[in-house]
Formats: sequence, C-alpha cells, structure tokens
Amino acid sequence: MTRRTVELRNGLTITVDEYGEVDGAGNGALVLHGGAGPRSVAGLAAALSQHSYVVVPTHPGFDATPRPDGTDSVADLASAYLDLIEELGLRTVLVLGSSVGGWIAAEMGLRDNHDRISGLVLLAATGIEPEPPLQIADPAKLGPVKTGELAFHDPRLRPDPAALSDEQKAALAANQAALAVYAGGPHFCYDPKLRGRLHRVAVPVLVFAGEQDGIAPLEYERALAASFPRVTFHPVPQAGHFPHLEQPEAVLEAIDTFLDKPHQAP
Repeated sequence: MTRRTVELRNGLTITVDEYGEVDGAGNGALVLHGGAGPRSVAGLAAALSQHSYVVVPTHPGFDATPRPDGTDSVADLASAYLDLIEELGLRTVLVLGSSVGGWIAAEMGLRDNHDRISGLVLLAATGIEPEPPLQIADPAKLGPVKTGELAFHDPRLRPDPAALSDEQKAALAANQAALAVYAGGPHFCYDPKLRGRLHRVAVPVLVFAGEQDGIAPLEYERALAASFPRVTFHPVPQAGHFPHLEQPEAVLEAIDTFLDKPHQAP
C-alpha cells in the first residue's frame, strides 16, 4: 500500500491509499469507507488488489486530513470522487462503499455522466430514509460500547473503549465530528429524497446486508436494494454492520460471482 495526496481540478486535496498494480487499460476499484474511517476497509482493499488496482480515499476531515468549509455534504464527496477517478486516469471503475460510503457510491452512480462506473457494491450502506419502525443507529448518541454491540455479531471484534489511548479516543471523536458534517443534522445518514432517484442508476448493484446488523438493519438494506433497477441482494449470516470484516471470504466470493454474472437491464 502506498499513500499520497491528489489535488483535484477544483483545488480540493484528497489523501488516497493505493493497492495493487496500475492497470494500463484504466480499470480499477474505488473503495469508500464509512464513519469508522479508512482502516475499516483496508483489508477489503488489500484482498481486491490481488486482481485489481484499488484506491481508498480518506474523506476530507477524517484521520486528521484537512476539510475545506465548502466540502460538507455527501453530494460534495460524490462529485469529488468522480473527479478523482478521472484525475487518476481510470476509465472503468467498480465502486464499493461501506455504510455512509455506500451512500456516497450511490450518489456517484447518479452523477456518472462520463460512464466511468461499471457497478456498485454497497456494504451495509445507508442513504435512503428508513421506514418506521426501522431506523439508522447514531453512534454519537449510543456511545462506543452499545455501538460495538450493534455493529458486530462477533463479540471478539467489538472495540474495547477502555483499551484506547487518549490519542485514539480523540481521533475517534474527530472522525465522528467529520461524519456529522457530511451525514448529520435532522436526517442522520440519509437523504429523504434519495430513494426516489435511485431508479436512475443504470449500472448493476450488489447490496450486502449483515443479518445481525443493528446499525442499518437487514430490512432497511432490503428496502435499499429494492430501490435499484438492476440489483443483487445478498444477506450475510453471522455478520453485523461490517460484513466484509466478519465474513470476508463470503463477501469476496459474492463479489466475484457478481462481477462474473451477465447483467441484463429489466
């Protein structure tokens, strides 16, 4: 893995982690993290890089990266990452997004007027308004212990707040603050109008749902999947909000199957 910064045409600077070898044909994958930060998708990116060039941008404001005042919405990030893949010379890109990263990926699919995106893979994604009694859990309100219980099926993977240093606690708080900028407010982690637009996403979409996800529940993900015209819905047993961390082999196998499958428009 190598890390560098890329300056976009509008002057925004993005920190990116790059995995694998650059494909001379312009093929690659873009992996978008959620509120847990880029480390939460590093393993997935490394696994994908066995067969592809993979880029993981850090959303401005996360992990102590700078965030200009004018970059403060999911739509801003979606537009920035479309600029990023052009800046990197990528012509055919699979976009994968975890949690709020999946919302950003969906917004990219709606805005991709240069037809760079070949497909979307959404991992426990947020973005659409939950239908009551469903709701998206807010880690800032729950606290770290309860959040860990809802996010991970396997107790061994739940972070222990007592084991964190003051520096790590400060970094987590800063990431939560950055998440609140992009996805907070009265509609935490969703846009009430998004679901009505997703029928315009033309590329095939794979939606993963952790069957034990207490952050974005299974039925929420099922509703999200139903919003796309060309979709594969894949529940993952014994997984919470990070199916790619709890069941990595099952997730990678499903992605391989998705990429090999001929997708026909309805």
